[in-house]
Amino acid sequence: MVIGPQISLKIRQGFILVFVLVVALPSLFFSIGRAYYDSLVEATRNTLEAHLYSLISEVEFLDEGIGMPRSILAPELNRLNSDTYALIYQGNELIWYSESAVNLSVSPEFSDAQAGNSDFRRVDYQGVAYWQLSLTVILGNAEHSQQARFILLKQNSALLAQMGRFRDTLVTWMLIMGIVIAGLMALGFIWNARPLQRLDKEIKEIEAGNRERVSGLYPVELRNIKLDLNLLLESQQRQKERYRASLSDLAHALKTPLAVLKSSPLANDLDAQEQLDRINAMIEHQLKRAATGASDAWKKQTEIEPIVQSILNAMRKVYHQKDIEFTFSCEEKAAFLGDKTDLMEIFGNLIDNACKACASKVDITVTRLQNKGVRLCVSDDGPGVPEDKREDLLTRGKRLDTYEAGHGVGMAIVSDLVNSYHGNLVIGQSELGGAEFVVEFKNEKN
Repeated sequence: MVIGPQISLKIRQGFILVFVLVVALPSLFFSIGRAYYDSLVEATRNTLEAHLYSLISEVEFLDEGIGMPRSILAPELNRLNSDTYALIYQGNELIWYSESAVNLSVSPEFSDAQAGNSDFRRVDYQGVAYWQLSLTVILGNAEHSQQARFILLKQNSALLAQMGRFRDTLVTWMLIMGIVIAGLMALGFIWNARPLQRLDKEIKEIEAGNRERVSGLYPVELRNIKLDLNLLLESQQRQKERYRASLSDLAHALKTPLAVLKSSPLANDLDAQEQLDRINAMIEHQLKRAATGASDAWKKQTEIEPIVQSILNAMRKVYHQKDIEFTFSCEEKAAFLGDKTDLMEIFGNLIDNACKACASKVDITVTRLQNKGVRLCVSDDGPGVPEDKREDLLTRGKRLDTYEAGHGVGMAIVSDLVNSYHGNLVIGQSELGGAEFVVEFKNEKN
């Protein structure tokens, strides 16, 4: 079975546990059972051989044949209800049998083994299975000798009964072993997962801005990951500081001559003033785009509700003459995994454009998505944005004059910021009748 790379560690551990309980333990059970049965068969052979040599030692040589004492040493052969029997044949004639074989009626199979060679095998007589040990011996002296065949039998049911008792015991211990193994694997998983949980907690604290680096103690396997993460964080922080310093210098170098031009007689020309305003907007746009590209990879977690409330307070003052009715809804703990300034830029442009376009109502809704994602929606009751003009609205350098002071260059800034965070911006028709701007940051982690 091939386990995909995105299967959780718990499910992987579950596969291992299922394999152990469903495959490994049953295989071990049958292997042990088979080995135990083989050992029973071998023990039966050894026992029958011991009885055989005991019988041979007790045989008495007589002129008319052989004689055996009434009571022999092996107790199993003296009991009527025993499962072990002894028979002695001369030729095909039964000349002696043990007390245990009084009620036994069998016709043993004689092998062609030479005298002195024993034969041990499983046989069936009248539907009953036995383990049979046979040996042909020559008895007597130099003047007179006789050949006799000793046959000892043991019922296979005796082995099976013993095997059944062993399996019952083995099942009990296998169940106990399965429970113990499952418990140990669960404890082992919890123990092994703790360093990963601590690492995940520290990373979340870094994302929330409560920690600057990973500082916990971790096993050898995670130590290199810890060092690499810290190096990455330090590198990103240094890069971010260098970009901010460079951008600050660039902003000062560009804005100062631009301010001089705007205050010069050249600015009295309407066309020149419009171009200067456009240059200023483009500078702001490019600086914001560069700053976003330089933002560090470990995004800080910014609460959304205070940011929106701050923007709404400002908008109420700026557009107090329109007496706009603001409706704001934000799910608890909704947060943006990114820079606070970027979030203010996105909401500021969207809400400002909605205030410019609306008749009297602006609605802002913030909802949480899976994997720390968030959905931002700003809608108004204005004239809306024509469907064939929505794409142009997000294009840098284009402006829609569908209404006074309508959506302008700021939307291109919003679009670039959203794209830099791998988000999605959709313009649609709101339930209020005007435009609806929906921004989604899914923040999916692979």
